Amino acid sequence: MSPEKIASFTVDHDLLTEGIYVSRIDGDITTYDLRTRIPNAGDYMDNLTMHSVEHMFATYVRSGSLADRIIYFGPMGCQTGFYLLVRNAKNVEVLSEVLDVLTKIINHEGEMFGAVRRECGNYKNLDLDAAKRECKAYLDKLNSREQDFTYRAN
Repeated sequence: MSPEKIASFTVDHDLLTEGIYVSRIDGDITTYDLRTRIPNAGDYMDNLTMHSVEHMFATYVRSGSLADRIIYFGPMGCQTGFYLLVRNAKNVEVLSEVLDVLTKIINHEGEMFGAVRRECGNYKNLDLDAAKRECKAYLDKLNSREQDFTYRAN
């Protein structure tokens, strides 16, 4: 007997565009799909970029207005975005925080967070400029249209 198909595999990824989507709700925890790139379009984040955004975004979001409600932030294996899990937050709060965090990363001066051997298992594979570029492109996409948090075509 095969396991049941998980919900994220029922979404037609060929119809997704960049945006922020509610992927699932489990009690008081909402999983957000922060889709930074169009799936299956041949333009994927390299590991350096994913890792760099992860360090910067996770640090800022866990220090922001939703800090005590952040459960997890991390990259998707398909290299087209990130998952953000948040407890007891409204979509409008999450969008505001995501926009704020992206802006903070773009404007960040100083060192990459966690870019030393004792703090990261692959500390040489980080680049602040790569994180800034990815976050700027994503911020531009989020600001280009209203976000309704539902999976849709175009």
